[in-house]
Amino acid sequence: MSHSESALDDTTTARPDTAETGQGGAGRRDAGGGTWRAGIRRAIRIGSRPGPWRRGPVLAALALLLGLVMLLHARITDRGGLGSLVETCLPWFGLFVPVLLAGAVRRRSASAVAALLLPVTVWLNLFGGLLGDKSHPGADLTVAGHNVGADNPDPAGTARDLAASGAQVLALEEITPQAKPLYEKELAEAYPHHTVQGTVGLWSKLPLSDTRPVDISMDYGPLADTKTADVKMAYNRALRTTVATDRGPLAVYVAHLGSVRVFPRNGFWTESRDRGAQALGEAVAAERNERVVLLGDLNGTLDDRAFAGITARTHSVQDAAGDGFGFTWPAGFPVARIDQILVRGVEPVSSRVLPATGSDHRPVAAGIRW
Repeated sequence: MSHSESALDDTTTARPDTAETGQGGAGRRDAGGGTWRAGIRRAIRIGSRPGPWRRGPVLAALALLLGLVMLLHARITDRGGLGSLVETCLPWFGLFVPVLLAGAVRRRSASAVAALLLPVTVWLNLFGGLLGDKSHPGADLTVAGHNVGADNPDPAGTARDLAASGAQVLALEEITPQAKPLYEKELAEAYPHHTVQGTVGLWSKLPLSDTRPVDISMDYGPLADTKTADVKMAYNRALRTTVATDRGPLAVYVAHLGSVRVFPRNGFWTESRDRGAQALGEAVAAERNERVVLLGDLNGTLDDRAFAGITARTHSVQDAAGDGFGFTWPAGFPVARIDQILVRGVEPVSSRVLPATGSDHRPVAAGIRW
């Protein structure tokens, strides 16, 4: 073999090595490029994921809506009784807060948690003052009120329970003609002074004077003026009297306002109740006695706009000296305080809900002082 052939063989033999080396470098470059592109895609995916402030926009919106409903409840239209219904249920709106909070935690939504600060702040501003016990001793007079219930199966037992409360002044609402003699008999020993005006009455250990019915517009319309006083008195639902205390006269009002109803087509019907609340507010406003106590089943909570005329001139003993919300209805599982004691010119020192009787309402009692 010649020297030139040997060189040719060496050259030919070396080419595959050179080709392989070139292909291997390209493979390494391709692998490096693939890793780089995968890194970019991974970064894009991470960047496109919603952060904690972008998660749960619906939950955040619901939280803000809840807060605004509570904050602006007085501006909600009362068409179909919507405003009154919302205000009656207002304390219970706070139950939506833990529900929304659980959803926010599950979604890890910082925006929803932040939005919940609005309803929490509003709810605490409205009702936070009711969460502690504000009662203290030193009452000059104890008053109590109870819607005894027209369907009460044990009026005599209810009367004995109320007498045992120790109240010096006791107001009853929804007294039926059949039950009236039973209440008078059972309460006669503890309360030597009493008056019954239609379906409401007042029993007192102290003398009464200047007693009269109060017109709360239960009977209205073109035929109202044609009815005699006896007919109207049969279903009269409010009275006013003066209790003679050792610290001076005390004007006491007892009232049972019209019922409310929920109708599928008409919504929350409050016309009778609202009309009575306005008339009762006007009567209290015209009262000349500086010291006034109002006891009654108002068929609504004091958050309801319908009672603005009453609450503008009196204040709730439960708000001032109670413990908690003081719910009274229904008796089995109370969800609203519709049985009220309001005062003017005296200081509430205690307010409490008494144990259930045979009525569908629970009694309420309060201690006041001058």
